[in-house]
Amino acid sequence: MRVLVFGGSGFLGSHVADALSEAGHMVTVFDIKPSPYLRNDQIMVTGDVLDMNLVEDVIKNHEIVYHFAGIADIDECATRPIDTVKFNILGTVQILDACQRYKIKRFIFASSAYVFSNSGFFYCSSKKACESLIEDYHNVYGLCYTILRYGSLYGERADKRNSIYKLIKQALSEGKITYYGTGDELREYIHVCDAAQGSILILKPEYENQNIVLTGSEKMRYKDLLEMIREMLDNRIEIQIKPSERRAHYRVTPYNFSPKLGKKLINNPHIDMGQGLLNCMAEIYGQLHKEKKVEVCAY
Repeated sequence: MRVLVFGGSGFLGSHVADALSEAGHMVTVFDIKPSPYLRNDQIMVTGDVLDMNLVEDVIKNHEIVYHFAGIADIDECATRPIDTVKFNILGTVQILDACQRYKIKRFIFASSAYVFSNSGFFYCSSKKACESLIEDYHNVYGLCYTILRYGSLYGERADKRNSIYKLIKQALSEGKITYYGTGDELREYIHVCDAAQGSILILKPEYENQNIVLTGSEKMRYKDLLEMIREMLDNRIEIQIKPSERRAHYRVTPYNFSPKLGKKLINNPHIDMGQGLLNCMAEIYGQLHKEKKVEVCAY
C-alpha cells in the first residue's frame, strides 16, 4: 500500500517508516526536517503540518496515513502550551480533514499511555483532545482509524528528550547518573523496534477503529534500571538519587478510572531489555567517541 508517515524523521516515526518499507509498502516520509535515516526506497517530503495546501497535496496520493508529528516531550509541552495546541491539536485536525476528503483507508495516530492519567499537563490534554477529534471524524465522516497509546520508549535513534538516552549518556560521559525522583517510579519500557512492529501489525482489519496500548511486557522501577545500567558498565559509575519537584510525570501508573479502555498489544518475541540497553550504550558510546568503530547488534 501507499503509506504516508507524518513525523517520519523522528525517533519512533523513522523506525515505523523502516518497518513499513520492510513489509513491502511504498513509504513517504513527511517532516519539518529531512530524515537522516531515509532509505533509498522511501520518498522524503519536507514541510510543516500547518501548511494545509502541502498536507492535502501529499495525502491525496496515499491510502494509509500515520501521524507522529507534533511536540512529543512532556516537559517541552509544559513550557510551550500555545505551540502544543497549535502543532499537536490544530496540526492533527488539518491532517484528519484532508484524510476524510481524500478517502484515506486508515488514519493511525500516535497517542500515549498518559491519556489514562491526570499527569502530563498540556501534553496529556493535547493527546486526549486529538483522540476525541479522531472519534468525531469517524462518527461524522466514517474515517477509519487506529489509536496507538505508546508506553515508555527507548532504543537507537533517541535523543536527549528520551529518559534512558539521558541516563546512559550521562553514565558514559560523566561516570555517574543523577536521577531526580524516589527511584520507585514504575515504567513499562518497550523497545522502539518492538513498538514499530506493533505499529505495523495493527494494519490488520481487526484493529480498525480500535484503541491499542503498546507498552513493554515487564514493569521496571527506576532504581532497578539504574542498577542494571551500572552493572552493565562494570559497576564503574556512581548513582545519585535526589528529590524532585516535577509533577508532570506519573509515579507508578498512568492509569486512572476512565470508560475509554484500550486493548494491550505485546510483541512475541520481543527485544530483551538487557540487549536493548546494551545496543543503546553502543550507539551513544559511538556518538561520544567517533574515532572508534562501534558495532550495534542486529535484532
